Amino acid sequence: ASAAAGSADEFLSEPLVLMEPTTKRVGGVNWGRLRRVEESDEMKLHFFLKHPEDQLKNFEDLLLDISNPKSPNYGNWLSASDVQELLKAPEDGVRAVYDFLDAFGATKVTTNRETDILRTVMPAKAVEQMLSTELYVFAYRDYPELQVIRAGTPYHLPTSVATHVSFVGDLLLLPRIEPKKPIELSRVTEDDAQDEFSSCGMRGTVTPDVLFKQYRIPDLKDEEVAEGSSMAVAEFQLQYFDEADLMAFGDSCNTPPTDVEEIVGANHEVVCKLGGTLCVEALLDIEYIGAMADPIPLSVYYSRTYSLLDWIEEVLGGDDPALVHSVSYGNDEAQQVSVEYMKSVDTEFMKAGSMGISVLFASGDQGVWGREGYGKEFHPDFPAGSPYVTAVGGTDFVEKSTFGEEKAWASGGGGFSDTFATPSWQAEAVKAYLSSGVELPDSSYYNAEGRGYPDLSALAGTQNPYYVTYGGGRSAGGVGGTSAACPVVAAVFAQLNNLRIQAGKPPLGFLNPFIYENADAFFDVTKGENN
Repeated sequence: ASAAAGSADEFLSEPLVLMEPTTKRVGGVNWGRLRRVEESDEMKLHFFLKHPEDQLKNFEDLLLDISNPKSPNYGNWLSASDVQELLKAPEDGVRAVYDFLDAFGATKVTTNRETDILRTVMPAKAVEQMLSTELYVFAYRDYPELQVIRAGTPYHLPTSVATHVSFVGDLLLLPRIEPKKPIELSRVTEDDAQDEFSSCGMRGTVTPDVLFKQYRIPDLKDEEVAEGSSMAVAEFQLQYFDEADLMAFGDSCNTPPTDVEEIVGANHEVVCKLGGTLCVEALLDIEYIGAMADPIPLSVYYSRTYSLLDWIEEVLGGDDPALVHSVSYGNDEAQQVSVEYMKSVDTEFMKAGSMGISVLFASGDQGVWGREGYGKEFHPDFPAGSPYVTAVGGTDFVEKSTFGEEKAWASGGGGFSDTFATPSWQAEAVKAYLSSGVELPDSSYYNAEGRGYPDLSALAGTQNPYYVTYGGGRSAGGVGGTSAACPVVAAVFAQLNNLRIQAGKPPLGFLNPFIYENADAFFDVTKGENN
């Protein structure tokens, strides 16, 4: 600590500032307080430092330039050291947080490259005193072995520290855990017509063969994979995978079993083999991104802390992060812990895009109302509503089990953000849509000046559910949702990246300006609605 560092008592004698004042609630759905923290409990903390407004604005302008296909600088992605230099946190803020943590006994503090995130692990009782809050061990209702430490009351920082801190990460937010429940399907018999919709052995399903045909996706060969091509999926909430299920999927659908090149985090196959549906989400991601783009090397990032922040920090902190990331995870903006949290996460997405990394998120499966349900206004999704990710929505075939036109899936997430304004790269498209004469809901339900999403969509509805294997290779069923569409769209961009790398070009990086500049490259969905 510096000579000017104060003691814990001196910090606590300062006026306290309520942090994340936009927080609407403390706690989470289906989580209950198990007990107050004890002396033996430890807690991991992330302090997110504020950036000067002009620093963020200049960085955003640079990102929009290098991701604009019309710019002479298109594709000149930044290195990690470039981002570090451009977004380095002010030294006085870093010093203030270091001194604060030191005063309360933190013995090891680490930072990311930009020093705008400071991390430490401390006794939970010391954290209570330091942040003027109460900490509890929360347990999940359906899986009581899932336990996390979170604040049960708002938290505060001394004025001299709060001046520099945007928020303390993963202190208030509790994740929503919603395991997918596969739909029971009818097995194909010898009397059934054999077509792409039955090629995995179940009737009326979306299969790799359906996707290859509908979206004209080439079947990549080993010798066609360029050095440097890569893709990844992110998993949370006990979503592991197992080789037995990947093998069973390959055998059923007559595709090579997906080879996971790298696991970042952990994987416990035994969870999948116990039966039940806990691993279905991860298996859906891996089976389909693999089927569509294998043998492009695939990484699986797993966050045991249920934290988007931990995940994106892991991605950005790696020596060679994957170029395309598919994430089937999100909540309503109204369910995020605070606006401060969303904007800090958004900054991390900006960093990723600037480094040539494409990040795609599923847009949600609850239509315009979101997980919050009916109310006086719609509930947009996050992170899908972030301007710096590509949001993937859902469609159905206009006619069930019939190739051709698609319509919007009624339950697909989509709408306009209440937090982020319409970005420049989609302003023309949003204006054209809102003035096209299409029947719109009453304007009081949505923010017409917000970021519109999704950006792209693919098959996702339960009219023709995706075939998936689970339960250690012993079970199969149908699954719908934008979390099925997202890895498919990510696989397409992984293949496009592969072509560019083969041609000596940079990867596509932050995708959205490219997508809106090349709208004619995609099918246009003009039928159906989400509701």
